[in-house]
Amino acid sequence: MRYALIVFDWDGTLIDSAGAIAECIQEAAREMGLAVPDRERARHVIGLGLHASLRHAVPDLPAERAMEFIACYRRQFLAREEGMRLFPGVVELLGALRDRGHALAVATGKSRRGLERALDASALRPYFASTRCADESVPKPDPAMLHELLLELGTEPAQALMIGDTSHDLQMAGAAGVDALAVSYGAHAESSLRALAPRGCVANVEELARWLAQHA
Repeated sequence: MRYALIVFDWDGTLIDSAGAIAECIQEAAREMGLAVPDRERARHVIGLGLHASLRHAVPDLPAERAMEFIACYRRQFLAREEGMRLFPGVVELLGALRDRGHALAVATGKSRRGLERALDASALRPYFASTRCADESVPKPDPAMLHELLLELGTEPAQALMIGDTSHDLQMAGAAGVDALAVSYGAHAESSLRALAPRGCVANVEELARWLAQHA
């Protein structure tokens, strides 16, 4: 077993939410009368910390209206949350990895409150040995979340793999000295993921399962 620890991003990697998150950002901007970011810009910020996301997605947002924007976004997100579903095959994949003896974890740009809701709704909580969220650590692409997980779970960087759908995930892994595997079915384009030279790039959960069976 090459990787004792496999760390997953959440949105766009385990759950099909990237499109909905981008729509929420766009609708919040529209509601507040701000320039509406295009789809690519809105999807680019998925996984970043809150303030970095706002700076990139809505650069004309006045600082004094930031909390108003956040409230608009959350209202849009909560209206869509129940419709978000795990990608087909995720439950089976996590079960197989756990049965093979891998420790599993999550490093996400979500808030702790948001991840707790998602873990309960998806019934995935039992699969993960630990989780880290952007609002309790330093957000991606900083390596802090991975450093904390490695320390908590007693794993060396060379024994860990980060799986994610954004350049932020891959940059975080690189900064932590951890191998990265990209999935191209989430928020960022395959070309931008491959430019960061991950160990591989897969197009769906079925391919992900095959890659892990061969290389993890």
